[in-house]
Amino acid sequence: MRGGRISYSAAEMEWLAANRTMVISDYHRAFCAAFDRQDVTAANLHGLRKRKGWKVGRAPGRFSGRHLRYSAAEIAWLRDNCTMEVNSWCAAFREAFGRDDATPARLHSLRKRMGWKTGRTGHFDKGHVSHNKGKKMPFNANSAETQFKKGQLPLNYRGPGHESIDDDGYVWIVTDQTNPWTGAATWRVHKHRWLWERANGPVPEGHVLKCLGDKKNTDPSNWELVPIGLLPRLNGKSGRRYDKAPAELKPTIMAVAKLEHRVRSVAK
Repeated sequence: MRGGRISYSAAEMEWLAANRTMVISDYHRAFCAAFDRQDVTAANLHGLRKRKGWKVGRAPGRFSGRHLRYSAAEIAWLRDNCTMEVNSWCAAFREAFGRDDATPARLHSLRKRMGWKTGRTGHFDKGHVSHNKGKKMPFNANSAETQFKKGQLPLNYRGPGHESIDDDGYVWIVTDQTNPWTGAATWRVHKHRWLWERANGPVPEGHVLKCLGDKKNTDPSNWELVPIGLLPRLNGKSGRRYDKAPAELKPTIMAVAKLEHRVRSVAK
């Protein structure tokens, strides 16, 4: 403690040593009541106990602490009846022992600290049948107003033909093709690739479609099939910035990139 330690009389030290095994809050409360020491805090007594090396006699871990205020008979009863529902458990305990200070929350905490299992998992058992299985929901006029009607589509439904533009400027379209990954009845794909493949067949492996102008122009004539290895020569570390170059310079940049790629391929 900063500013000097608190002094205790011989009688106070004797009392503190004799009652050192008490829980710290009770220890502090009883000491202040016995000696009228309002200048002493629980932290002061805890520090004194540590400096003196006084052992409290409680093993460290979840089994130490407040549950010691229950008698052995009470602990035995609580352990033997721990599988009860917590509110019924608490009511029965209070009636059996007259412990009006017991609450469901306190007994629940005790049960957790002691590791007592209730046998309940909170899960439905395998084969469990719901109480309303096969039953039709009773008619309610208020809920009926918000129910989907037969043939009605949600407001966020996006069917075949719906188009959108992503953050990179590419156009997407919802097609009536079955999604090969999820089995859904529709498949959202890049519109420029979808149109190009309808006109020219599938994009070969190792190749991509490169935009020659505006990405929003999905006409196949605006997209050229190029090797993947050509892309770094158009952008990236090449510094040519093909995508942001003026339209009149793009053919030249593309031609130079193709020439370099061809020379590199032949050299290998």
